[in-house]
Amino acid sequence: MMLEPSHLAFVPFVSVQNMMRLVHHVGAEQFLTELATYIEADFKRWPEFDKTPRVASHSREGVIELMPTADAENYGFKYVNGHPANMRRGYQTVTAFGVLSSVANGYPILLTEMTVLTALRTAATSALVGRYLAPKGAQVMAMIGCGAQCEFQALAFRAICGINRLRLWDIDARAMEKARTNLQAVGFDVVVCASGHDAIEGAQIITTCTADKQYATVLTDNMVGAGVHINAIGGDCPGKTELHSDILRRADIFVEYPEQTRIEGEIQALDPDHPVTELWRVMRGEAPGRTDPRQITLFDSVGFAIEDFSALRYVHAKVEGTDFAEPLDMLADPDDPRDLFGMLQRAK
Repeated sequence: MMLEPSHLAFVPFVSVQNMMRLVHHVGAEQFLTELATYIEADFKRWPEFDKTPRVASHSREGVIELMPTADAENYGFKYVNGHPANMRRGYQTVTAFGVLSSVANGYPILLTEMTVLTALRTAATSALVGRYLAPKGAQVMAMIGCGAQCEFQALAFRAICGINRLRLWDIDARAMEKARTNLQAVGFDVVVCASGHDAIEGAQIITTCTADKQYATVLTDNMVGAGVHINAIGGDCPGKTELHSDILRRADIFVEYPEQTRIEGEIQALDPDHPVTELWRVMRGEAPGRTDPRQITLFDSVGFAIEDFSALRYVHAKVEGTDFAEPLDMLADPDDPRDLFGMLQRAK
C-alpha cells in the first residue's frame, strides 16, 4: 500500500515559474534592492561563515561547480554550470539550483531554482559594490557583453546607484539589439555602440560581462582613463579573463574571497601576492573604498558562495507562508527513524 508522507518529508520548492512570479510580485528593482540588503548584511558578518573556494569540475566544454558555505544556523550550496557553447546548441550558458538547510538537524528548508536567482544576485552584488566604489555622481554605464546578465546589471545599477544611461557593445549585433529592446522597454536611455572604444566614451562605470572561456582582452589599457569604476564579472574560472593586465596594475582591486579570486579572477594574471582589498572589510569600515576622484577601482567579481547564501536566505523569508513555494516530497521520514527498510516494504 502507498503510505502518505509525513509533514517532515516535504521541502519548500521554488520553481522557475514561481521565482518569476515572486520577482514580479515584489517588483524587479525592489527585489534587487532588498536582495542587496541581505548580501550587505552577510558581508558585514563575513568572519562568521565557513569559507572555501568553490569545488569545480572543468572540461573542454565548460565547468560544473558546487558553491557551499554555512553559518551557525544554516548551510547553503549552489550547483551551477558555465558552458559558453551552449547558446549555439539551444541551451543556457549558465543554469543553477540551490539548497538551504538547517544546521541543527541537517534537513533542507528550501530547494530553489537559481538560474534566474543567480542573475539577480550577481547584479545585486555588482551594484552594491558600485555604491561603495563608483565615482560620486556617476550617471553613465558602459555594458560590454549583452548576454543573459546584461539587463539584470542595468536594473540593479539603476535601483541601487541611480544609473539610467547605458552604452552597449557586443560582438553579436543580435545580442545588442535584444538588450536595447529590453532596456528601452523598461525606461533606460540606451545607445548601441560601434565598438568597445565607443561604448566607454563618457562612461563612469564600465561593466564587462562576456562568456568565452579564454584569456580575452575585452578592455585594453588605453581604453581605461582615470576616475572610472570597472565591474568585471565575466572572468570567473582559470584561463578566463577579460582585462589587459596593465589595467590591473593601475587599478585598486577589490575582491570577494582572495583564495578563490586568485584562481579564477582577473588577478590570476598577476603575482600571487599582488595587493587586493576584501570587500567585506570595506563594508565594515575596516578598509577604504574609493578615496580619490581619479582613482581606478576594479571589482574583480567571480561570485562567492556567501552571495548565494544571502539569496537563499532572502527567498526563504519571502516565500514562507505563501504560494510561491510548493511542498516537494523529498525526504524519507519513517515513523521509526531506525526502520527505513520497513517503510520501503510497507509501500508495496
